[in-house]
Amino acid sequence: MAIDENAFIRLNYTGKVKETGEVFDTTFEDVAEEAGINNPEKEYHPMVLAVGSSQLIPKLNEEIKKLDVGDKASVVIEAEDAFGKRDPSKIQLVPMKEFKKQDVKPFVGMPLTYDGQRGIVRTVDGGRVRVDFNHELAGKDIVYDLEIVEEIEDNVEKILGLIEVYYGNPNLNFDDIDIEIEDGIAKINLGLLAGFEQRSAQEITLSKFRVAKETYDNIDEVDKVQFIEEFEDKVQEQSEESEEEEIPEVLNEDEE
Repeated sequence: MAIDENAFIRLNYTGKVKETGEVFDTTFEDVAEEAGINNPEKEYHPMVLAVGSSQLIPKLNEEIKKLDVGDKASVVIEAEDAFGKRDPSKIQLVPMKEFKKQDVKPFVGMPLTYDGQRGIVRTVDGGRVRVDFNHELAGKDIVYDLEIVEEIEDNVEKILGLIEVYYGNPNLNFDDIDIEIEDGIAKINLGLLAGFEQRSAQEITLSKFRVAKETYDNIDEVDKVQFIEEFEDKVQEQSEESEEEEIPEVLNEDEE
């Protein structure tokens, strides 16, 4: 029986370039270490996937829908259905003065963001820098090794999985995240650390929007998502605790 369109699953995968076998992404830490792509800030475990969502490239989603829980498969995604063909128009010359404005010295292989586009420096020649804004895997056929670990039934677990995928704050303590679903509303409190991020307000808002959209698009019991901000005055809290600890001592002295 194939996986339902609106199902949430835990998925193990390893993505490789078909021609070279080079691993570019995986949910297995040992595979990442062997490939030299281990990220110490990433938790390596099966990812939570809303099957009908836009988390993965469409062709890969189609292949996953053909599988069932417990299945393993290797699928080949051709370049045009993966990260697209290479587009020569996306290779642009950026004046060196643009880098000097930011006090940046460009070098070959340097990743950057320019005019909202992510690219990589290919050449540095005098006053011009050639930047490639194609996806790094553009023009390459891809192989995905897949394993459908389990289907997730609990709605809170589903939302927690979406937070991990889309919110991406390495400081989040998932034990502190509180999620309540009532009357079609999912109320999400990400905890104290979520309020002290080194990201722009625009990035944080976009991350929350992605979590919200995938939640109400793929969970029938949820029509609206609310994020609750929480802050505490730790100094005040500790002071009050200290005063409470001192009070019994004074009373005891009086009683003596």
